[in-house]
Amino acid sequence: MIEQTLVLIKPDGLKKSLTGNILTRLSETKLEIAGAKIVKVTKTLAASHYAHMKDKPFFPELIKYLTGELHNRKKVMALVYHGNNAIKLVRKICGSTNPEKASPTTIRGSYGRITTKGLFENIIHASSSRKDAEREIKLWFTPGELIYKIYPVIKTKKQTEFLRWK
Repeated sequence: MIEQTLVLIKPDGLKKSLTGNILTRLSETKLEIAGAKIVKVTKTLAASHYAHMKDKPFFPELIKYLTGELHNRKKVMALVYHGNNAIKLVRKICGSTNPEKASPTTIRGSYGRITTKGLFENIIHASSSRKDAEREIKLWFTPGELIYKIYPVIKTKKQTEFLRWK
């Protein structure tokens, strides 16, 4: 089944110069990159991304992590992978969210860690379901930033014509 998934190489992955290693590992999936960009993550974007965890006691640290405040690297690399079973393939190569439980052959098992405060620095985010992937992709990308029209769009008229998510 053709699907898409959002992948974020988080600030700690960028600070440790792991982008090339991670992209090489992800290329093993044989999926196509449908969109890629570097994003300066605002608190609003981070809070929207992790909205499902807003009631967790570690939420403030999670926001500081994704915005780069904890690593003095205020950016992430956002990618959309496209192809057969994209979500399952990417999640398998990423490994368990908890780096200590992730297989050492996975991205998180190889490069992740848990801080002394208990924060998972797991280097990478990958969508967990089709529903999450759609919500996350629409949060991080505009339709014009992707090479495929993967979700319905509407045309809007402003100063110039552009597409936005329905």
